[in-house]
Amino acid sequence: MRNRISFVILSNSGLRIKQVNTSKMAIRLMAVFFFCGLISGGYVIYDYLRLKRTSFDLQKRETHVSRQLKSNLGEIENQRQQIQAFAKEITTLKNKLIILNDFEKKIRIIANVNKADESENLFGVGGSIPEDLDAQIPLKEKHNGLMREMHEQIKQLKTASTSQEEGFEALLKSLEDQQNLLASTPTVRPIDSQVKSWRSSSFGYRKSPFTGRREFHRGYDISAPEGTPVLATADGVVTFAGKKGLLGETVVIDHGHGVITRYGHCSKILKKRGEKVKRWDAIALVGNTGRSTGPHVHYEVRLNGVPVNPNKYIID
Repeated sequence: MRNRISFVILSNSGLRIKQVNTSKMAIRLMAVFFFCGLISGGYVIYDYLRLKRTSFDLQKRETHVSRQLKSNLGEIENQRQQIQAFAKEITTLKNKLIILNDFEKKIRIIANVNKADESENLFGVGGSIPEDLDAQIPLKEKHNGLMREMHEQIKQLKTASTSQEEGFEALLKSLEDQQNLLASTPTVRPIDSQVKSWRSSSFGYRKSPFTGRREFHRGYDISAPEGTPVLATADGVVTFAGKKGLLGETVVIDHGHGVITRYGHCSKILKKRGEKVKRWDAIALVGNTGRSTGPHVHYEVRLNGVPVNPNKYIID
């Protein structure tokens, strides 16, 4: 009986209801089983909580990844929108370059200035105008093809812009040369048209008023009141200002391009040698110096040293 233990169950009144006898070994085994069950239950609870925490972390990470993916997709679509906008700008720039090139051609026609190489166009020798970029691609689709075309057209536009710049520079130089040539061409009379004056002798052969013989007159004479301003007929530089034989007080202007004008029989010279003059500048006053029959200006135009008829130049 020493190895056994009795458990008595009593009622509320103290009466014995039931008695259970068991051995100490059985109690020990039950304690062991209880302790093992407690440990197993604790492990199960711990594992459950760990799995629940892991599941929560996975859900949180999935939510973060999903948001990041949506954000990346939105950024990709935004980048594709920018690519499409850039493609449209490339097409606009190309069209503007074509308009500028057409404008250059019109100016060349008006100014009668030919291009150095007529076979070369805006996009190089034999180069055709690139087609407009198709930027109407769904944002969900890849834009690799469009980007390749954009890179190619950027290279073509760089070539075209360089060509157009060179074309305008050459045109500008030609126009400046024409402007300088026009400014240096004696296209006006040496006496203001508002002043009472008349041509008293023309260019070519005439009867000399001094000898009565036939002689060649190298310019033409304009009679005007003494002291009337004598005007430079084009831009140039005074190369002579003083007495010159039978012409008396004379001014000589070099206009460049082989053109020289001479103004003789002046009463007073207003410019000095080396001075630059512009068309319409007063360079002297009408006089009667040298061999002369009355107040007038003897006006000559010489091209490469040869006297030419001034009427071929005068347009006013």
